[in-house]
Amino acid sequence: TPIEATDYLLTESTYGNRLHKVLPDTERELVDAIKTTFKNGGNVIIPAFAVGRTQEILHELTDLSRRNLLHDLTVYVDSPMAMKATQITMKYRATLDDESRTLLKWQEANSKKITIQFTQTAEESMALNNIKRGAIIIAASGMCDAGRIKHHLRHNLSRSECSVIFTGYQAEGSLGRRLVEGAKTVTLFGEEIYVRATMHTIGGLSAHADQAALLAWLGHFKTAPKKTFIIHGESTNRDIFADKIREILHWQEIVLPNIGEIYEV
Repeated sequence: TPIEATDYLLTESTYGNRLHKVLPDTERELVDAIKTTFKNGGNVIIPAFAVGRTQEILHELTDLSRRNLLHDLTVYVDSPMAMKATQITMKYRATLDDESRTLLKWQEANSKKITIQFTQTAEESMALNNIKRGAIIIAASGMCDAGRIKHHLRHNLSRSECSVIFTGYQAEGSLGRRLVEGAKTVTLFGEEIYVRATMHTIGGLSAHADQAALLAWLGHFKTAPKKTFIIHGESTNRDIFADKIREILHWQEIVLPNIGEIYEV
């Protein structure tokens, strides 16, 4: 929601240094990754936060199936919290926009085109390890540092026919970041795992705005804030975003706070 004035502004900068691909390109990238993996006889593993991100991915996969860009998908959501969050979403489906409600009706009428199964118990989760091909497994956490996703990585990372699709930002120091940056081995549950699976980063599906979107939102201010604090971003990203704000909006009072610093306003 655009606003026109504030005394002090705190703005995130997760993708303050880059632009996302446009949606058609993002969708093609996702479709190609899934089709190639299935052609190679492997599984697709998607780390995703249980609340919000998982539901968005299910929406996207369902829409791609409705448009016949993907066919006969079997999707496992291995997260009790994600299951509960999805149940809440369905309970209040009347609050969703027309497009989402139409998509839900299509999915219910075409359940064979995309099968979505939720696993709750530990036994159900472990049973997924027996599936060697043709499955999309979505599990938390989104940065691979905890939760059931670590078990699925343990059973699929070493298989060259499999892939891992990252749809959100991978923070410095996280297991997800090491995988994205090309780690050859990782340690899971005390075991060294060779990374042979293909990694895909689909930034266009991120919930965070890119540089252009952030600048567009800031552009609605009629006057510059007294101070703008750039937060929630790595140092390089914040530096680049601060320079862009100065260059395009001509705001000069830009602050890059460090952890523990205190500012009086």
